[in-house]
Amino acid sequence: MALDIIGPGFGRTGTASLKRALEILGLGPCHHMEDCFANPAQVPFWQAVAAGRTVDWDVVFDGYRAQVDWPGAHVWRELAVRYPAAKVILTVRPEQAWWRSFSNTIGAVLASSAALPALPSHVGDMLAAMGEMVTRQTFGCAPTDADGVLAAYRRHTADVRAAIAADRLLVYDVAQGWEPLCRFLGVAAPNVPFPHTNRTEAFLHLLQGRLTD
Repeated sequence: MALDIIGPGFGRTGTASLKRALEILGLGPCHHMEDCFANPAQVPFWQAVAAGRTVDWDVVFDGYRAQVDWPGAHVWRELAVRYPAAKVILTVRPEQAWWRSFSNTIGAVLASSAALPALPSHVGDMLAAMGEMVTRQTFGCAPTDADGVLAAYRRHTADVRAAIAADRLLVYDVAQGWEPLCRFLGVAAPNVPFPHTNRTEAFLHLLQGRLTD
């Protein structure tokens, strides 16, 4: 199964909401970071990516029709080449809103992962791979460095815009709801509310649950 949707947006740009929305539209399953915590078999793929080794994307995304969020967002260029017919949805948020959400959730975990309580081994391994991919390879600075992280956020948005043809790309704020998403995908908007989910509190609750499972 080839990916139909590639989501290069950073975590905390509404990727969990987009995952749910795509699945409501029948474009799932959709790969997201939560799938890596839920499925230990995913972790070795991303350890390999973090180490610069080649993986088979058809195997990594076997059974998925869409991908959003990290870690897949880290390899958006490779995915865009491997799946040339896939549409690309870049989730964005106003910078300061994104920084507040990121720094209170993913950034806090990346900054303090060594001090976290004992984790299931695959969760700890995934967090270590994320530290390599996101903190070192993408940001090039500490996840607590607002200026450096926001510079990486701007650079990433510009890179995606420059690399992906306009007719293949939707730059999307999930606050816009169904209309631009469904128009881009060529599908009818469903008669259900757009799934705004994974607020900061929900993220922390989910992560705490994963860490104590």
